[in-house]
Amino acid sequence: MSPIFDCRDEAQLLTGMRQARQAIGRGELVVIPTDTVYGVAADAFDAKAVERLLTAKGRGRQSPPPVLVAGLTTLRALVAEVPEPVERLVEAFWPGGLTIVLPAQPSLSWDLGDTRGTVAVRMPAHRIALELLEETGPLAVSSANLTGMAAGISAEDAQSMLQDSVTVYLSDGPSATGIASTIIDATSLVGGDQPLVRVLREGAVDRARLREVLGDLLEPDPGTEPPESAAPEPDSATEPGSP
Repeated sequence: MSPIFDCRDEAQLLTGMRQARQAIGRGELVVIPTDTVYGVAADAFDAKAVERLLTAKGRGRQSPPPVLVAGLTTLRALVAEVPEPVERLVEAFWPGGLTIVLPAQPSLSWDLGDTRGTVAVRMPAHRIALELLEETGPLAVSSANLTGMAAGISAEDAQSMLQDSVTVYLSDGPSATGIASTIIDATSLVGGDQPLVRVLREGAVDRARLREVLGDLLEPDPGTEPPESAAPEPDSATEPGSP
C-alpha cells in the first residue's frame, strides 16, 4: 500500500514533501490536504497524469478537474483575462474556498479533458498544498474519492478508496470543515452579452458573501428568478467532486 506521511511530524513532512514532488515530476498522483477536503493531484500540464487522475476516480473526460494555483500571478498565466470583478473576488476569498471558472489562456499546451475552452481555478488556504504548488506549479486536483462516494476528509479515507493508484498520501489530520469549495462561472464577464456570475455549486463561500462583493453581477438567488427563466447547465470545466 502506498505510504501515508503525517505532515504534523517534521521528519515525515520533509520526507513526504520530497516524495510528493518526485511523484508529481514522474506523472504520478499524490493526495494532499486542502482547506476544504482532501484532493488527489497531478501535474496540470501532463496529459497522461491528468488522464491517470480521472481513471483513478472513475471519471471520464467530460468531468475535467479544476486547477489549484499558488496565487494571482499563476491565475493570470492560465486564463485569457481576469476581469475586475474577479480581482475583487480573489482579494476577498483567496486563499480560500472559492473556485472560479474563466476562459482558459488559448496558448497553453495542456489537456484537462472536455473543458470547452475554460478552466476552473482555486488558491487553497492550506500551508502544505501551497508549499507543494510553489514547487511544482499548477496542479490538477479533484476530491480524493471514487466517483459516487463521499469526498475524503482524511488521508486514510482517501487511501481506502484510491489505494495504490496514488503514489504518496500527505496527511494533516481530518479536514477542518469537510465542506467543498463554492464553484462559480465567471466566463460571461469576459466579453459576454449578459455579464452575470453563476453559482454552479454552493459550498464554503455562500451566496450572501459573494453578493457583498459582486452586487448585481451575481445571478439572482434561487426562487427569485422569473418563472419563465431556466438555469443553464453547468460548464463542463466544473466537476461536482472538486475540492
